[in-house]
Amino acid sequence: MLTTRFVDGAPCWIDVTTPDPEGAASFYRALFGWTYRSAGAEGGGYGFLERAGRIVAGCAPLTGDQDPAAWTVYVRSSDADATAGAVRKARGSVPAPPVTVGEQGRSAVLADPMGAAFGVWQPGRRAGLESVGEAGSLCWAELYTPDIARAAAFYHAVLGWETSAVSFPGGVYTSVGPQGTGEEGAFGGMVPLADDPVEAAESRPHWLPYIGAEDPDAVAARAAELGGRVRMPPTSIPGVGRLARLEDPYGARFAVLRGDPRET
Repeated sequence: MLTTRFVDGAPCWIDVTTPDPEGAASFYRALFGWTYRSAGAEGGGYGFLERAGRIVAGCAPLTGDQDPAAWTVYVRSSDADATAGAVRKARGSVPAPPVTVGEQGRSAVLADPMGAAFGVWQPGRRAGLESVGEAGSLCWAELYTPDIARAAAFYHAVLGWETSAVSFPGGVYTSVGPQGTGEEGAFGGMVPLADDPVEAAESRPHWLPYIGAEDPDAVAARAAELGGRVRMPPTSIPGVGRLARLEDPYGARFAVLRGDPRET
């Protein structure tokens, strides 16, 4: 369960890198009611996406040496440099080494051995997002990977994550959470890339953020109207809820979820 009482190893931030921050902000404003606020002259074009006055995500312009538009999930670390070192030791990579972000904190973008990128955030004055776990904010995160066992071992070594097998109609799901938090601390899961036709057909290993939505069907329809793409139409999963996987007009992928164990 995601909360703003962030602990080491828990997701604490998400941001979208895009070739058109203004256009992306307009898309997400129409989709979720998010408003955009610039980080200021020293922010390098970075800005904050807010809902009801609370930060729910960041938004950054793409630079020439970056990959295409994408959402990045960041986890909390009390020492970003040590985490980057642990990633190297575990045979991951460090695409963007740790940098200090003013007095706000210290940030890095890392990647696991299969190539899935994720971020770490060492908090200074800013602990993380101001809203999670509710409609219009981050509520879950999934890793699509070709090797669950290898991924689980990597993230345990680097971030102390624990995994557990959760049975549901049709299979078993691998949930993840910070060490010592049990099922209550689960914030996401790992999915075999080859077993998911939507992701396997056109994806490399990646993290996918889920945004809470009261009406996933309406959000999916609106995303298509706004020039985005519905990658997986709204689907109900018993014991989980109703979800859809989407893509914004610039190619950044995300999902929406209404959690409801009564869904059939």
